[in-house]
Amino acid sequence: MQTPVLHSERLVLGPLGAAHFEPLAAFYASERSHHVGGPKTRDQAWRQLACEIGHWTLKGYGRFAVTEAATGAFVGNIGAWCPEGWPEPEIGWDLMAGFEGKGYATEAARAVRDWCYGTLGWPTAISFVHPGNPASAAVAKRLGCTLEGMHELVGHGAVEIWRHPARGSAEAAA
Repeated sequence: MQTPVLHSERLVLGPLGAAHFEPLAAFYASERSHHVGGPKTRDQAWRQLACEIGHWTLKGYGRFAVTEAATGAFVGNIGAWCPEGWPEPEIGWDLMAGFEGKGYATEAARAVRDWCYGTLGWPTAISFVHPGNPASAAVAKRLGCTLEGMHELVGHGAVEIWRHPARGSAEAAA
């Protein structure tokens, strides 16, 4: 499975690879990763990267390496995700340190959602947000998502389920 390349106004979304390991290992070693199953050791971060790359082969979609179009800087790991134990496909976002507060998570997640709705034909999607992560909840709100309830997520505990607007709706197009 070849990962497509998506473009937004300021970002390029492309395949994850070995070149992204060091920044991802630093992310997973930090408290920033607390809401996404971290902190993790380097070995666990390597396995997570391999899992992310393999998800494309198993599901035909996955998460992208997101870079700034102007600089090539690695912004984060954002995309579609539905490993074993997930109730339905999720659009998730992890930003590297220093890239928060710029609207990158919203911009990249919107590009991913457009691709999932248009290319993959998804009628809707969800995003999981840990209750103690107001920045991630703010991204979900900017994407037009509505809080649907709570879910006990394998390996993550109780998380909020944010429902993306349905494909074709005015909210999804905004």
